[in-house]
Amino acid sequence: MEYLDQFFSVAVDYAWGIPLVVLLILSGVFFTFYSKFLPFRAIRHAINILRGKYDNPDDPGEISHFHALSSALSATIGMGNIAGVAIAITLGGPGAIFWMWVAGIVGMSTKYFTCTLACLYRKKDERGIEQGGPMYFIEVGLGKYYKPLAVMFAVCGMIGTLALFQVNQLSGLLHNDWGINRWVTGFVCMVLVGGVILGGIVRVGKVTSKVVPSMFVLYVVASMYVILSNASLVPALLQSIITSAFGGQAMIGGGTAIAFRQVLITGVKRAAFSNEAGLGTAPMAHGAAKTKEPVREGLIAMLGPFLDTNIVCTMTALVILITGVPSAQDGVVMTVNAFETAMPGFGRYIMTLVIILFSVSTMISYSYYSLKCARYLFGYNFGSKYIYVYIITLVFAAVWTQNMVINMLDTAFAMMAIPTLTSTLLLSPKVIAHTKDYFKRMNL
Repeated sequence: MEYLDQFFSVAVDYAWGIPLVVLLILSGVFFTFYSKFLPFRAIRHAINILRGKYDNPDDPGEISHFHALSSALSATIGMGNIAGVAIAITLGGPGAIFWMWVAGIVGMSTKYFTCTLACLYRKKDERGIEQGGPMYFIEVGLGKYYKPLAVMFAVCGMIGTLALFQVNQLSGLLHNDWGINRWVTGFVCMVLVGGVILGGIVRVGKVTSKVVPSMFVLYVVASMYVILSNASLVPALLQSIITSAFGGQAMIGGGTAIAFRQVLITGVKRAAFSNEAGLGTAPMAHGAAKTKEPVREGLIAMLGPFLDTNIVCTMTALVILITGVPSAQDGVVMTVNAFETAMPGFGRYIMTLVIILFSVSTMISYSYYSLKCARYLFGYNFGSKYIYVYIITLVFAAVWTQNMVINMLDTAFAMMAIPTLTSTLLLSPKVIAHTKDYFKRMNL
């Protein structure tokens, strides 16, 4: 296990260099300008779609727009927002949050393009059900010569969408605060999560559509209580986030380039881990939506990065910075300590409940992503058996070190982003053409 830890600690440094960070950010900037700032112009229409105004039960797909967004958000709004933000601040300082904001804003356009493609280029599986995701829009949209990119995404996706981080952080919290053995947490998660995910995406969508709104509201209310109670500190903290984004105090000492690189990479990496824009996971959920209008699903999907990164992650960051809690070995413990400091006596209990809901909902949704990748590579019947690998890893990841888990997943995510963004850039004219046609037909 020690050798595996060392391998991924080296691999993640190579994978998450400046080239990948530039690809993620500049791709999002390109999509934003290419679409003429569509995410900001079409928000009202996107909300109407989400409310079910245009739903048609006879449309192809497996789940509704709302269930698709809930499934995607249950994977993105989770431990990345709680533990990931704490880790970002620990490694990159407050300035890392600024680059998370940037990645969240441009990530809206990236999500729009990738999730529109997921519905535009779907492919029927052996059961005759339409399937969508990067591997499918690469194969169908670009042709057989690009299939190696599709295979690359699916292979890395099988690893990157294992719920290692979620069960690892949950087991760390329950062991640290409640004395529960990490192995026990892993086994309980295996049983509970397994009971839901063996029912397929329809059951996943139904469960997450109930859990996600409630956990989101609970966390937002708790965070806003802390922030509003310390409102006088917020302007100075926001200023520190912005000034630290470009190296902060290192500018004075001549270490600007090194400090800036650390802050930039940390911020973009943690934003990608949190909202997953450009990684290709969300298109797999949105690709299952019941719709004949791919543009509609893209409009729904683009709401995710803003809700995830620019709202939820910012709240977490402000709570941590307001309380000034010291760094902890596990990011989730640091965040819980912050809420307990701000709300003595009950902050820890609220956060424990939130973290259980966040982590379990993500474990449920990620299983669908892992299965989809496995089924693409090995066919529906044999690929479906990968669910047992997924469930078993929950037990072992509960006792692995935080660094090993993060480095393993970050490396896989980096390798998923390359085929996803490359193919999306190549297919972006198709998205624009369908966008213009859709808005013309809808008189918008």
